[in-house]
Amino acid sequence: MDFREIITIEPGKMGGKPCIRGMRITVYDVLDYLASGMTETEILSDFPYLTAEDLHACLAFAAERERRLIAIPA
Repeated sequence: MDFREIITIEPGKMGGKPCIRGMRITVYDVLDYLASGMTETEILSDFPYLTAEDLHACLAFAAERERRLIAIPA
């Protein structure tokens, strides 16, 4: 799975924040739900239009962003 096929960034949508498949749910939203203790099952139940692959794409996107931040010399 390549998160680039799922995570979209559109300047006119959600202030240009990374979203899932062009919908109005951001990567941040999903990460925040996970960080607050929601399980994958709970998220998918609350948002039936999301898939497990969408959630995994959010994690992969965040990991890639973190890798790029670490690579920048201080």
